[in-house]
Amino acid sequence: MANKKQFVIDLGGSAVCPDGIDVEFLKRFREFIKRKIGEGYQFIIVVGGGKICRQYQKAAGEIGDIADKEKDWVGIFATRLNARLLRAIFCDVAHPDLFDERFKMKSFRRRSGGISSFGSPEIKEFGDYSIIIGSGWEPGSSTDYMAIQIAADFKIDTVINLGKPDYIYTSDPGKDSGAKPIEKLSWADYWKMTPSEWTPGLNFPLDPIAAKLAEKENIKIIVAGAKDLDNLEKILEGKEFKGTALY
Repeated sequence: MANKKQFVIDLGGSAVCPDGIDVEFLKRFREFIKRKIGEGYQFIIVVGGGKICRQYQKAAGEIGDIADKEKDWVGIFATRLNARLLRAIFCDVAHPDLFDERFKMKSFRRRSGGISSFGSPEIKEFGDYSIIIGSGWEPGSSTDYMAIQIAADFKIDTVINLGKPDYIYTSDPGKDSGAKPIEKLSWADYWKMTPSEWTPGLNFPLDPIAAKLAEKENIKIIVAGAKDLDNLEKILEGKEFKGTALY
């Protein structure tokens, strides 16, 4: 049975670094997450690359005929820079390493290496980390995919996708003034809206590869705006919230 106080947060890179690092948001986010930790919550936070990722990938393409795999690696390291920043601001409660490859961590358990009285390596468990920070893993997949794969591996049933859009809309609200927010969305209807293929830097609430995994693993996805932390609290506590529930 899933632990109702464990969540994966898929944090959009645009929330961390929209046009320069959003220090005020990160201060509020840090305070909020640490308060929830005090209430017994645990989080795996997987952060994307955001605008800086797409800028680097665009530059690579303009300079030469660069393969998608190489552009993906550029993007992955952008996510790792953002993840390192998050790891730094949560350094007193977070796992010391980045979750940058599958199975690098298998639980929230703390482990400490030492030498036993017999001279052999000894592993001692001494409690849990409250936060694990994740980044991109490998070419061909987004941080959305990493977040959902981690949720499946950790048996966490909900991934909260926090980014710039506060809902999934019927169309792109930046281009269509008639776009309407969707509060609940089935997988069947979601497939009618999504691009059929993954491309580096794809700017969409949930990429198709990640969506297929979430559907297969029966993981609920909640899409909500990153900056409204009162709304995030409602999501965590199972109250009515602003956003899209995808399942």
